[in-house]
Amino acid sequence: MSTPDGVVGEAGQALRELVGQVLPGVPVMPGLPPDEGDAASVHVYLYDVREDLGRRRHGVLNELDAKGVVTARRRPPRYVSLSYLVMAWAPEPEEEYRLLGALLGGLLARESVPAELLTGSLAALALPVALVSAGPPREDRLAAEIVPQPFVNVMISAPIMAELAVPAAPLVKDPLDLHAEGLG
Repeated sequence: MSTPDGVVGEAGQALRELVGQVLPGVPVMPGLPPDEGDAASVHVYLYDVREDLGRRRHGVLNELDAKGVVTARRRPPRYVSLSYLVMAWAPEPEEEYRLLGALLGGLLARESVPAELLTGSLAALALPVALVSAGPPREDRLAAEIVPQPFVNVMISAPIMAELAVPAAPLVKDPLDLHAEGLG
């Protein structure tokens, strides 16, 4: 079972590691960038969390043992949409633009977070974690009011298995033997 707090932290860490792969040698930190500093850096700021209703599924999923026998059932995972502002900070604007351009190119080349960057419950579920880069910010969230500098908007859709599996009834191995008494 995964928990929302675990998934949020795991997804953020995976995104920061992905940004670090795209921009090797540039520090990547959570949160908003500083007002000033001496060295270039990239900052990943989570600004919106909501259920990804477009990926909601109904029904049950069967868990099977090695022989293919149903051992438990659970509802399908829910997906949470995590929206991030990914911002470059540098002493000179030209350096910020260079970093943003490299970041944009590296993120647009991917449709999902690489499986090797997933940890904890995200890795255990072994499901794809969708990645959308440079899409518009949420309509109801004015990202420009959050931070007055250029950013790449990144959305991750991460699965959450929020309920425990219900054990399946044991298999019937012997024929059913019915006896009727007192009839007649």
